[in-house]
Amino acid sequence: MTATASLFHDQVIAILPKLRMQALALTRNRTAAEDLVQDAVCNALAAQESFIPGTNFGAWMHRILRNRFISDLRKKRETTDIDDAPQSMLAVAARHDDRLSLMELDAALARLPDDQREALVLGVLEGMSYQELAEISGCAVGTAKSRVFRARRQLEVWLTGEESASEVSGRQKADHAQAKAAKNTGSARLASSRMSVAAV
Repeated sequence: MTATASLFHDQVIAILPKLRMQALALTRNRTAAEDLVQDAVCNALAAQESFIPGTNFGAWMHRILRNRFISDLRKKRETTDIDDAPQSMLAVAARHDDRLSLMELDAALARLPDDQREALVLGVLEGMSYQELAEISGCAVGTAKSRVFRARRQLEVWLTGEESASEVSGRQKADHAQAKAAKNTGSARLASSRMSVAAV
C-alpha cells in the first residue's frame, strides 16, 4: 500500500464517527444509518483516485454520503422509521425528566425537513462552519445559514409552544382576511335578500 493510499484509509477511519452522526440525522434510523455509512465508504474507496490531496477530505466524504442518501431515497421512494438518533448521538444516561426531554427533542427533530435537520446536526452538534455545510450540501453559504436558523427557530417553537412575532402577525393577518371575507359574503347575502323582498 502506498503512502497516499495509507493516508486516505486513515482519513476514512478518522471521519467515521462524523459520518455516522450525519447518517443518523438523515435517516433517523440506526440500522439504516450504519448501512448508509458503509455504502458511502465503499463509494469513497471506489472513487479514491478522484480525491485531490490537499483539498477538504471531510467535505468530500460528507458529500458522498449525502449523495448516496439522496440516490437511495430516489430508488426506494419510501420514508424511513424514526429511531433514537439524538439519544444515541448524545449518549446520555439521563433521569426520567431528561429522557422525556430527549424524546420530545427526538420527535421535533424528526419533523424537520431533511436539509434543515442535517444542517442543524452538522452545524451545532458537530461544529461545522457554514462554509463546510454549504460545500457538503452543494448550496450557497447564505442558504446553509438560513437552514440552521430556520431549524433552530422551528425547534424552539415546537418545544416551547411560542410563536415568533412574525408568525403571530401572519396568523392575525390571515384571521383578519378570513373575517373580512366572511363579512363581505354576509353583506352580499343581505343585499341579495333585500333585493328579493323589494321585488316582491
